[in-house]
Amino acid sequence: MGEPPPYPQIEPTTFDLIAVGTGLAECIVAAAASASGKTVLHLDSNPFYGSHYSSLSVPELTSFLISNSTASSPPSSTSTTTDSLDYSIVNLTTQLVYSDVEISCFYPELLEENLRKFNLDLCGPRVLFCADKSIDLMLKSGASNYVEFKSIDASFVGDGNGKLWNVPDSRAAIFKDKSLTLMEKNQLMRFFKLVQGHLDATVAAGSSGNDGIGNRNDEEEGKTKISDEDLERPFVEYLSKMRLPPKIRSIILYAIAMADYDQDDMGVCQNLLKTKDGIDRLALYQSSVGRFTNASGALIYPIYGQGELPQAFSRRSAVKGCIYVLRMPVTALLMEKDSGSYKGVRLASGQDIFSQKLVLDPSFTLASPSTSPSDLLHESFNFLSTRDVKGKVARGICITRNSLKPDTSNLLVVYPPRSLYPEQITSIRALQISGNLAVCPLGMFVLYLSALCDDAIQGKRLLHAAMNALLTFPDSVNSESSSTVQSENTEEKPSVIWSGLYIQEMSTGQFDSINFAPMPDGNLNYNDILDAALKLFQEMYPNEENFSETTPPENSEDDIELTLET
Repeated sequence: MGEPPPYPQIEPTTFDLIAVGTGLAECIVAAAASASGKTVLHLDSNPFYGSHYSSLSVPELTSFLISNSTASSPPSSTSTTTDSLDYSIVNLTTQLVYSDVEISCFYPELLEENLRKFNLDLCGPRVLFCADKSIDLMLKSGASNYVEFKSIDASFVGDGNGKLWNVPDSRAAIFKDKSLTLMEKNQLMRFFKLVQGHLDATVAAGSSGNDGIGNRNDEEEGKTKISDEDLERPFVEYLSKMRLPPKIRSIILYAIAMADYDQDDMGVCQNLLKTKDGIDRLALYQSSVGRFTNASGALIYPIYGQGELPQAFSRRSAVKGCIYVLRMPVTALLMEKDSGSYKGVRLASGQDIFSQKLVLDPSFTLASPSTSPSDLLHESFNFLSTRDVKGKVARGICITRNSLKPDTSNLLVVYPPRSLYPEQITSIRALQISGNLAVCPLGMFVLYLSALCDDAIQGKRLLHAAMNALLTFPDSVNSESSSTVQSENTEEKPSVIWSGLYIQEMSTGQFDSINFAPMPDGNLNYNDILDAALKLFQEMYPNEENFSETTPPENSEDDIELTLET
């Protein structure tokens, strides 16, 4: 009775593409390949879809984080064959991509009966902009048929005094905002008007070619279009040149353009935002507001959690013939003896499956080459074992009994660099999601936090600072973050029922016919993940267009294909 079910035999045994891991990038590549007529086998050792992008119950999330932060032996194949006439066996193992996991439960009696009623995002906080390329791809691919969204009600900028300031994202919002003075409203309005004029002039210039810009003369263009010199200068310098005060600059840089690092300190800023990139991010934000009539702002969130996105692309793949097998570990790669090139994979069942291309979950690496490998196989092994680590991101999840704002259920809070303590060099983002998005029981809330960091000590300090500013913990759990100024209304802060903190590596890698999908990055949206997935597909299939059978939306009428609940 206690024996696990036998692994199923997979037929056929040869495919164009094998994808291992059902993360978002792997699912996009599999869906694009399936839409192009490729035969695809999609495997995952987990009993759920999503891998590092999944939404899990409390027990599932805890188990996943602990198992992926603790060294363990890779599953062994039931086959006794180690070599064949044609290929060598190179064992696969997993690397630890999570560390410093802290799970705390403060009110077990409140959580016990609802443990499996949560859908907690492993890669949160995440939202989608209404005008995101991710939304366009979902509409183009048909994946939008399998997921529904709901609007994020409001965005705020937090400060060290415990106050949350509204982020005005439209002209109407600017006029209604009581936290802005009349002068600040005029300054912000003039700047948004300048940006819109630049975007209009750029579109007009592009649509009329290099010989002119239609009825707009050069003098008028010069008045509205930002100069090339300004576009190349740091965005923070351009905002200062426009004489915007620090408060307005902070809102634009960190709550609209979503800059990560302190843009005023060149010594610590690892990603200095240029004006042209800042303008593009403002354009994305502005074009997101009002794209969908029943979305109140720029941001939306999938009902049932972010894990619905990889599942949506998986369902699209399945419609096109992709075969999915969960609970199926891959234990080894099959490599050509002579050339060292990829040939196929060996499953935990002992079955060998062959394909031309392979996409691997980013946590995989090679254990060791087989005995007496060729030089070419050694070269492949060394290349595949090298990971391109892009840094670390500290993530936190808190389950609370009350909302951060009594009149707002789903909201985003951004703490700009140095807003909580002097050594804070990166932004901290916090996203509150309520039960009306089916991620937790009604009456409870889930708060996701994240911040880029160099190590666990720095990352945990960033998370604790934001948590202390927003939440109440029993017995001063986070009293070590004494440098954070507490809210003036401490008694009104939500109480934490459960929390989980962890450090996640951001890494990606690639090699010839074997490709590694990217880990979740530290961004709020999926644009960089999407770019990496589509680049991966194009490199594997340079003569194929992604999702060529459909066309992208050309007007707002197509947007009704995206289901948004009011």
